Amino acid sequence: MIPSVLPTYNRAPLSFVEGKGSWLIEADGRRFLDLGAGIAVNSLGHAHPDLVAALTGQANALWHVSNLYKIPAQQELADRLVDASFADTVFFTNSGTESCELAVKMARKYHYEKGAPERTTIITFDGSFHGRSSAGIAAAGSEKMVKGFGPLLPGFKHLKWGDHDALRAAAAEPDVGAILIEPVQGEGGIRPLPDQCLKGLRDLCDEHGILLILDEVQCGVGRTGKLFAHEWSGVTPDIMMVAKGIGGGFPLGAVLATENAAYGMTAGTHGSTYGGNPLACAVGNAVMKHVADDTFLAEVNRKGALLRQKLEGLVASHPDVFEHVRGAGLMLGIKCKCPNTDVVAAGYDQGVLTVPAGDNVLRLLPALNISDDDIDQAITRLDAAAAQIEKG
Repeated sequence: MIPSVLPTYNRAPLSFVEGKGSWLIEADGRRFLDLGAGIAVNSLGHAHPDLVAALTGQANALWHVSNLYKIPAQQELADRLVDASFADTVFFTNSGTESCELAVKMARKYHYEKGAPERTTIITFDGSFHGRSSAGIAAAGSEKMVKGFGPLLPGFKHLKWGDHDALRAAAAEPDVGAILIEPVQGEGGIRPLPDQCLKGLRDLCDEHGILLILDEVQCGVGRTGKLFAHEWSGVTPDIMMVAKGIGGGFPLGAVLATENAAYGMTAGTHGSTYGGNPLACAVGNAVMKHVADDTFLAEVNRKGALLRQKLEGLVASHPDVFEHVRGAGLMLGIKCKCPNTDVVAAGYDQGVLTVPAGDNVLRLLPALNISDDDIDQAITRLDAAAAQIEKG
């Protein structure tokens, strides 16, 4: 008999009822160190007082009016994002999936309005994840994402990660209008795109009149130690997808774009009932006040280096369980020798929460303000989980 909640998740037998900082409390009272942060969502941890104050303050004033009217908090957040990024304009969504849908529409509409309606193909890469909408699964193209959901939305060309010859050949095709890529793949196994490759993509796009779309849904909003991950390379995209950490746990996403890339998006070409409503934008503004601060980002870098150093020692102590560490900032992964799901399960026994990813990688995506003491706790508990696996 089917349960009342559609059974599309393999859920852990845990029910959390309270959270504070980097810790979650189970219904039975057990405390768990949260190194997943809701899959890179709780950027400032659980129940951060500034986010609670922003949400409750706005809730006591006004919840929702729709985008038929001006929304002051939305304008404030858009201005913050424009001032802090490459972008000239922002459209607010409720999720990364919705941001993907708009990014695809925006790129295709751009070429249509510029007199090249045939340029509808978007180049994507294996290991990618761009959400679970029709456009998102078609963009990723992996069998586990698309099997049984055909016919797929056309207009995507999938390339192997790192195949530069295939990329150059594909970019020269007359129907190609954009390249879509994550600066650091999350679901694909914490796989960073080297800075020189992102620079090469920018040059390739400029050479062929292609738009560069970056998916920073998971790797953006301070996660890698810069406000946005592409900043490390010194290049800028034309369109960028954002979500997860920007709302600190409240559903919020955005598409950032240059004035040129947004050329075709005039009144009536896109919309959202809830996107950028007063509640979401009040929280988003509170998040940005923290993560866009240089001192805060410097701490993310310091803590990321500290955690990575300690993880390298953990790998060395358990060579039969772990292989190596990869990632950037506080978006780190441990390549496992045993099934990564075994490490996740052992972590439950040791009171630590992690997230599995592709390529048999264990994802560590803690709150960006995790304390040094909690980093020490993370290593202690992961060490105990690895020892548990070694004992069988």
